[in-house]
Amino acid sequence: MKPEQSPSIPSARTPETEPGTDRLKIYLLPNLFTAGNLFCGFLAITKIVEADPASPNFNSIIRHALAFILLACILDLLDGRVARMGGFESPFGREFDSLADIVSFGVAPAFLVHRIVLRDVFVNHPEVGWFIASVFVICGAFRLARFNCLAVMAGTGGGKYFLGFPIPAAAGLVASITYLLLHLDDKNLSVGNWRYLLPGILIFLSAMMVSEVKYPTFKKLGWRTQRPFGRMVTIVLFIGMLIILWRRLLPYVAPIGIAAYLIYGFVRPRISREMQREIEYENEESEEEDVPDSGTSGLKS
Repeated sequence: MKPEQSPSIPSARTPETEPGTDRLKIYLLPNLFTAGNLFCGFLAITKIVEADPASPNFNSIIRHALAFILLACILDLLDGRVARMGGFESPFGREFDSLADIVSFGVAPAFLVHRIVLRDVFVNHPEVGWFIASVFVICGAFRLARFNCLAVMAGTGGGKYFLGFPIPAAAGLVASITYLLLHLDDKNLSVGNWRYLLPGILIFLSAMMVSEVKYPTFKKLGWRTQRPFGRMVTIVLFIGMLIILWRRLLPYVAPIGIAAYLIYGFVRPRISREMQREIEYENEESEEEDVPDSGTSGLKS
């Protein structure tokens, strides 16, 4: 009697890794942006380590760290956009992007909040402060791992929504609120105990990252987006005003903009589909793509 044969198991290798086939696809331009994102995250952590609360230039050094985190957010936005525009998506790019994100948008913001708030709050029990900061990092890692798994399961990672609040947006909100507090402090405006809201915001964002609240990816908003004349003029004037008055407006516009995106995830299910399309999509042609959500969104997370 012949032994029973076990069912064949598909090989874990993909066409990109099979011997004799194409080499691993590593596209230069989008991965350069991702490497820049990771480099900015490292510089931000370095600046946070160097900052001495007793030093008179403490706010200045922390401001440099915040600038690096916000710059990393911009580079993270560009790497996915460039990859999609040029058809450069690849599994390597997705994994590299996630590794960079956990440093720039997980470790750096958590370490920042611990440095300027948590270690002062939990002087007698420093382990509590470290635990609160670590929650943000761990939830961010779970968020990125879930995204990568869903992208593989979906086949292409081409969904229209983020499942959970994106980690770059979470880091951007923490950094922008911190920047606002430093801006107010420089103007000799009493911040008082407002900075102690940062640990609460950190915990809330940790929960939002691993939640199932859906956020639009805005992938349909491209450079060739067609907009009515009045709206185009408004956008151009607003961008021009930001460029001219960025030092005065950025501390207020950045946290308000990211907070609006955070709130939109809760508001979105309660508004009409027409309003959703008006906000999220380039034109009415995208209505034909209204398919069930896969929870993924290309190379972004």
